[in-house]
Amino acid sequence: MSSFNDFSLQPATRAVLTTMGITEPTPIQAQAIPALLAGNDVVGQSATGSGKTLAYGIPLVERLSRDKRVVQALVLVPTRELAVQVNTVLSQLAVTKRLSTALLVGGRPYGSQISALRYGAQIVVGTPGRVKDHLQSGCLVLNQLRICILDEADQMLDSGFAPVIEDILTTTPDTRQMALFSATMPEWVAKLQQKFLKDPIKVAIMPAAGSQSSIEQIAYQVPHDQKMAALCTLLNSSKGESTLIFGRTKFGVEKLGKQLSRLGFTVGTLHGNKSQRAREDVLTAFRRGHIQTLLATNVAARGLDIQDIYQVINYELPESSDLFTHRIGRTGRMGKQGKAITLLVPSDVPKWRRMARNLGQTVLLQRLTIDEDVNNAIPSAMAEVASILAREQSSE
Repeated sequence: MSSFNDFSLQPATRAVLTTMGITEPTPIQAQAIPALLAGNDVVGQSATGSGKTLAYGIPLVERLSRDKRVVQALVLVPTRELAVQVNTVLSQLAVTKRLSTALLVGGRPYGSQISALRYGAQIVVGTPGRVKDHLQSGCLVLNQLRICILDEADQMLDSGFAPVIEDILTTTPDTRQMALFSATMPEWVAKLQQKFLKDPIKVAIMPAAGSQSSIEQIAYQVPHDQKMAALCTLLNSSKGESTLIFGRTKFGVEKLGKQLSRLGFTVGTLHGNKSQRAREDVLTAFRRGHIQTLLATNVAARGLDIQDIYQVINYELPESSDLFTHRIGRTGRMGKQGKAITLLVPSDVPKWRRMARNLGQTVLLQRLTIDEDVNNAIPSAMAEVASILAREQSSE
């Protein structure tokens, strides 16, 4: 496919895509859009940042009727941030057809969500927990659903989400069309495919497992007591560029953010203890360049769509190879060049080597020259933060 004109899309849809500056389909779009337009179930696998939202969003909007003021399409996603992003894209596509959307996520008032459903939203985008809440209250009815999409399906089908998703799907008609999209597809996803999908067309557009051709990967082994100095050295060497840093815990990310602030860096933090408003505010500031450095737990690793992130730094290793893939996929999006750096203390190396083997990667360990001025300034900054955290804990 050389352009969206080859899909026989409605003129209104083509006009919206032109307005969005999108003229040529990505590989996942070129294969998934015709299959979904034809009414087939689809299992789509593609590297992060490859355009999965439009791959299902375009046929979804094309196939819905604006005359029926009932929920005709449901898109389930694992996080509130991804839900907001998907809803924004679908709203842009839907406006010319006069279709309306409802965003059902936690951290936002029920009232406005109920109003959107009562108004007659044809498209619902939401997280599994909040969608199930609305189903149980009777505000959301899916008996006329035509299309159901699971985005980032592998994460949602983890132990905590699988039962909720199955409960939701059992309330939908057997005749509905369904698609799964994700960057990774573990074997156990097959069980859900067998239960809920009908002869799905499988679309896989990605390099060998773990390979990210547009991302330069670097791994530095550093002494444990110089890890913070190594991070500051990297940030100083890329001043003015956007950096996304991943840690493992909410407390650890917040503590690291305070330490970097004391050392003169402008940073924001993103984790599950933040309110929805605070999370949206920090993402907006990062997108607009008001802060160059964003620290996050894995809540940001899935689906977070921020263009032109210069580098991702794994300050701490993730729990799994799949999470590693999703973390580094925040840079080098849509074929652009990106950089992924992993900082390893000696005890991390065996786990990192296992991850690299699982992902089929060959990344050599390198040594990093530490900025001594930064290294000398760190003890006092860390002591100040420790004192602040102690006072905060004693006041709780």
